[in-house]
Amino acid sequence: MINAGFTPRALQAAEADVRATAVRLLRPLTGAPEFDVVTDFALPYALTVILRFLGIPDEHHQACLRWSDYKVQLMVGRDHTPEQLREYARGLRAFGEFARELTAQRLSAPRGDLISTMLHESPHGHRLSPDEVASLIPTLIITGHTTLAQALAITVRHQLRSPGGWAALVDGTVAVADLVEEGLRLDCPVVGMYRTTVREATVAGRVLPAGSRVLLLYGAGNHDPGRYPDPGRCLPGRWPTAAHLAFGRGTHYCVGAALARAELRIALEEMAACFPALSAAPEASPAYRPTFPLRALTALRVRP
Repeated sequence: MINAGFTPRALQAAEADVRATAVRLLRPLTGAPEFDVVTDFALPYALTVILRFLGIPDEHHQACLRWSDYKVQLMVGRDHTPEQLREYARGLRAFGEFARELTAQRLSAPRGDLISTMLHESPHGHRLSPDEVASLIPTLIITGHTTLAQALAITVRHQLRSPGGWAALVDGTVAVADLVEEGLRLDCPVVGMYRTTVREATVAGRVLPAGSRVLLLYGAGNHDPGRYPDPGRCLPGRWPTAAHLAFGRGTHYCVGAALARAELRIALEEMAACFPALSAAPEASPAYRPTFPLRALTALRVRP
């Protein structure tokens, strides 16, 4: 039912706004001696796109960013003080109230956005209830911008560290669509997901009883040497079609995969156009947030 909002027509209609968002955020950075790809571009870009796709007004974007961070901290953070936990709880309560208010507005006055689609479309005779839509809004916001921002930052970092990598993107030697897929395979932002076996299963000669708690490591699967020769190298175009697990597989396949691919493609195109001589600023070693299973760079300093 959520897929009804991610049709090719909906994505095509959103592309001009996505590109305008990228250009608007990149233009002020062209005169800077140095900037951070993560905080100055990737995060605000990804957040703005998913919020506009959902139909959330710009004046609420900073609050949604703050609430999203609270949710991530509660899920995967450690050593919170009582004061921090109370702040997170108050923020997430406000997040829920905001989602319910927005749902009620779209229920009575639908617009051409994803929230309205989820409330009013009935694919195959099924329709989401207002409570279901309200509960989905925070999830779509959080997953719709944190993973996308990291996928973009990680792909840019790998390309800058590869000899001639950025120049190949700028001059078209490397196809942007191919770079998107290989970047996702090489260093996917979500390295795995916990699952529970619903029946007994045998994997690689090991019997997993029904009810076993397992960790599916998509990141490791994407580096299987039996499937990807020389898996540690970034080789855009090594496969004619996407053949990785960065978006999951089967029933749990990422609902926003098509939008994410479009966002990554547009962002890389506009970055290459704005910064043809982009280079990495000196770094001792990349720093990641300790937020498993999200592989999240804390910063990526570059020079235009």
